[in-house]
Amino acid sequence: METAHSQVKAAPPAFTAFARFVLFGGGVGITSSFAVAALASWMPWVLANALITVVSTLLATELHARFTFGGGHATLRQHAQSAGSAAVAYAVTCVAMLVLQQMVAAPGAALEQVVYLSASALAGVARFMVLRLVVFARNRSQATPTVRTARSVHAAVARTAAPADPAVLCYAA
Repeated sequence: METAHSQVKAAPPAFTAFARFVLFGGGVGITSSFAVAALASWMPWVLANALITVVSTLLATELHARFTFGGGHATLRQHAQSAGSAAVAYAVTCVAMLVLQQMVAAPGAALEQVVYLSASALAGVARFMVLRLVVFARNRSQATPTVRTARSVHAAVARTAAPADPAVLCYAA
């Protein structure tokens, strides 16, 4: 039973996972912003941003799979779902900025930052929940049956080894 249990990585508590999500996602995001700026000196900014976005999403998904949500390597399905959730988060920030432009004729830089960062935070929390509850939930659901199987085997062995004499069974209980 211990062997089966030790092979399974339990998912970290929600707060720990969220802290790791912010650390790894934020770290990749900050590094990406510098990488886009550096790469944009060699190629058009739009191309540099697209390239860095793809690479950073792959990297962040792998980090989240391994460290944030307690699993192993990210699968192709998890990479695709993570990319989809990142695209939705990007759309949320774009819509927020478009709504701001429609509501305020000439918003100042401070208001733009407040709206953008608020939308980013909201999208980030939603993305964390999608990754934890949907994309990487399979890691946890696959881990649970392994432990249950080990416990079930242990219980079956205990029932088989139990004596048949009712007097002994009452005493053992």
